[in-house]
Amino acid sequence: MSGGVDSSVAGYLLREQGYDVIGVTMKVWPQDCISRAEDKCCGPQAVADARGVAHMLGIPHYVIDEADQFEKLVINYFSSEYQAGRTPNPCVMCNEKLKFGNLWQKAEALGCDYIATGHYAIIEHPVAGVGDPGRPVVNSHDAAAGNRGYKGAALRKGVDSRKDQSYFLFSLRQEQLQRALTPLGRMSKSEIRAIARKLGLKVADKPDSQEICFVPGQDYKAFLRSHLGENQFHPGGIYDLDGNFIATHDGIEMFTIGQRKGLPGGSAQPRYVVDLDPETNRVIIGQAEDLLVEEFEINCVNWISVAGVDDPGPRSATTATMLHEVTVKIRYNHPGTRATLTPMENQRARIRLHNPQKAVTPGQAAVFYDDDVVLGGGWICRQAELVAA
Repeated sequence: MSGGVDSSVAGYLLREQGYDVIGVTMKVWPQDCISRAEDKCCGPQAVADARGVAHMLGIPHYVIDEADQFEKLVINYFSSEYQAGRTPNPCVMCNEKLKFGNLWQKAEALGCDYIATGHYAIIEHPVAGVGDPGRPVVNSHDAAAGNRGYKGAALRKGVDSRKDQSYFLFSLRQEQLQRALTPLGRMSKSEIRAIARKLGLKVADKPDSQEICFVPGQDYKAFLRSHLGENQFHPGGIYDLDGNFIATHDGIEMFTIGQRKGLPGGSAQPRYVVDLDPETNRVIIGQAEDLLVEEFEINCVNWISVAGVDDPGPRSATTATMLHEVTVKIRYNHPGTRATLTPMENQRARIRLHNPQKAVTPGQAAVFYDDDVVLGGGWICRQAELVAA
């Protein structure tokens, strides 16, 4: 329970469906974050809100201190990705490593069978595998996981397309999905708020967080300066695609693919960051058309729903054929585009876009879908060939 309206209503819905519900809030804020984010999910107000909702629902509430693990697994990852010239996605990492990772040990200790969250996504379990005899089946509306030929649990888009969060859950493994519940997946945000108002919950109209919880104001540069210190930045030069020196910069950490703001002027056409080279600390700039990408590779691929495949190991030629045509999202707010996906060895895959896309950003997730079913996803690799000599 994050203290927001979504996880609060999720707890209520599960209680109404016959589950014994326990509310758990993870204390994840490091001490140097607390003064800047008191009202966010890494702040103490969130704990107070969650505790109040649990009291109204009549369910137990626990606070679990995960600050050290959050620092190690999420914040340090966030910082090191920028230092490596990549743009991180800390929400994916937090879901995989903490919410559906470390938290499971605590859930087992409390005697729980599932971890439930307020994500707007649908997790469909094989009907026979959800709940104990007599317990309501959640997220198995039409057993699509079985009738499409997929094995195990299936992850699908939430029905509210504006709020769908399946993208952020792509890295969950089958064992995590099979013990997870997302009761909001078939509901809209307006329905959730209406339920909260009817219940008289104080958080019914609490604004949604639109930023990374530990980076107030979306000023990640200020956060990096505070967290890393200026001496950990990697200054270098700004070059065009022909290798011409343009200017110096104070740190490769200050840039991301597609960025326009903060670049030196003097050009008749707008210029954008088209690549970052962490080996030389070069920032490579070009024009808008230079951002277009037709093909790229991803690594650390996690396969969720692959018909006829039981493990996430190297893909066979047969499997590659089955995954030939997909819809891929190259960032969370991307609408998705048609692509051809070719699985490769060592948890890699190649994605050829049917229509070139702008700002395919290393470090971001590329998540591929069969209609509304998440087949899997991976992390976008850097296209080294763009770097000027």
